Amino acid sequence: MKMIENKVAIVTGGSRGIGEAVALKLAENGAHIAFSYISSDEKAKALEEKLKLFGVKAKAFKSNAADFSDCESMVNDVIKEMGTIDILVNNAGISKDNLLLRMTPEQWNEVINTNLSSVYNMTKMVIRPMMKARSGSIINMSSIIGMRGNAGQSSYAASKAGIIGFTKSIAAELGSRNIRCNAIAPGFVETDMTHYLKEGEAAKSFLEKIPLGRFGSAEEIANVTLFLASEMSSYITGQVISTCGGLNM
Repeated sequence: MKMIENKVAIVTGGSRGIGEAVALKLAENGAHIAFSYISSDEKAKALEEKLKLFGVKAKAFKSNAADFSDCESMVNDVIKEMGTIDILVNNAGISKDNLLLRMTPEQWNEVINTNLSSVYNMTKMVIRPMMKARSGSIINMSSIIGMRGNAGQSSYAASKAGIIGFTKSIAAELGSRNIRCNAIAPGFVETDMTHYLKEGEAAKSFLEKIPLGRFGSAEEIANVTLFLASEMSSYITGQVISTCGGLNM
């Protein structure tokens, strides 16, 4: 028996990195997948075909999670095509690292809108069908940077800390409807967004602080996502699971 067979999952920012790994892991375990992307049509189409190999429905949506009307259209289309929404993974995210002294309002707003406002947009749109079904799992991708802070990442840290507060509030609001809301806080994970961390002295410095002595993989984050999406976590809500090799203790 697959863990989430015939469930319908939306993954934002699903065409690469952690989002792609999450989409594949959920599909492997039986979920039908709708994922959003804004960059490469070619990558999105390739992932769509990979997902279908698991015998599930899969559809890519060129949709900006930071735009409320895009989210509204996507969710409505998913319900029309797949019938319901059981799982939402809010994964869309960017970083525009800079010292606050040099950070422009445009850089700040872009990170907050993409990382945090997108979580509001998508969550607001899925809660009605979830409330109607009296079940659902919302999983928000935060970061240990949102728990610890980091010099040069004030916008990223603020957005990811905001996700944690949002997660706990939504868990409290929707628990009585059997809708769970949890967050994952990855540490340093090897993706195309963090490739620069592996180079030179910076990599050595990071690795020395991680008790497990290595960077994480996108699949390891996907494994935690699957757990939170499934009934194996049926009594867990409002929590932040640090998946960081012990860096955040």
